[in-house]
Amino acid sequence: MNEAAYNATELMIINAARLLQDGDQVFVGVGIPNLACNLARRTHAPHLQMIYEAGVIGAQPERLPLSIGDPTLVSGALAVCSMFDIFSFYLQRGNIDVGFLGGAQIDQFGNINATVIGDYFHPKVRLPGSGGSMEIAAWANRCYIITPHQKRRFPARVDFHTSIGFLKGGDSRAKTGVRGAGPQAVVTNLCILKPNEQGELILAALHPGCTFEEVQANTGWQLKQAPHVEVTPAPTPEELRILREELDPQRIYI
Repeated sequence: MNEAAYNATELMIINAARLLQDGDQVFVGVGIPNLACNLARRTHAPHLQMIYEAGVIGAQPERLPLSIGDPTLVSGALAVCSMFDIFSFYLQRGNIDVGFLGGAQIDQFGNINATVIGDYFHPKVRLPGSGGSMEIAAWANRCYIITPHQKRRFPARVDFHTSIGFLKGGDSRAKTGVRGAGPQAVVTNLCILKPNEQGELILAALHPGCTFEEVQANTGWQLKQAPHVEVTPAPTPEELRILREELDPQRIYI
C-alpha cells in the first residue's frame, strides 16, 4: 500500500489508535480521538473503556457523537454520573490511563496553548480555551496529542500555557505536584514526537514517505532525533476499512 492510498487525517487516527493498550481507561473527546479509540477497540484493544467528561463511563456509541453531551453516548454505557464525579473521583484519583489532547500551539516541551495567539490582553486571535484539557494534562496517567504538523502550530514557546506539558523541562513539571506523566507522544501527519529525559519533544518516528527535513521545516525549534528513528507501519487495509466503512462512512472527520 502506498502513501497515496490514505490521507493525513486517516494516518493520524490510525497511529493514535496504535498507541492505546487493551484495558486502557481513556478520557476521550469527539472527532479524531473518538475515532482512534473506536478503531483500537475494534482491533487490538477490545477491553478499552471510553470515558467522556460530561459523565459517561464505558460509552459504546452506535454513531459518531456530535458533542461530549450527545445522547448516543449514554445508550449501552456502563454508568452515567456528573461531570464533577468524573473529574474528582476518576481523573484526579488516578483512574484515567489516557487523555487525548489538541491545541493551536504545542511547544518544545509539550505545553499546549488553546487560549490566545499573541499577547493575552491584546490577542491576534482568541481561541476556545481549556475546557477540561487543563485537568486532563495534569492528572491523566499519560496523554497523547494529535495535531497537523505545521510550523505555526509548533513554536519553541507557546504564547499562553493552557495545559501543562513539561513546562521548561527537567524537573519543572514534577515541582508543580501534578501526578500525571504528561504528554507521552505527539501524533502528526508527518511523524511521532516523544519526550526525552528532559521532557523535550524529539523525533521518534517518521511516517512512510516523510523525511526529517520536512519535519524540521515545519517545527519552530531545532529538533533533536532519537538514537533510532523508526518508520511507522503504513495503515493496513483492515484499519482503513473499519475507519471508512464502520466508524466514519459519511467522511465527517476523515
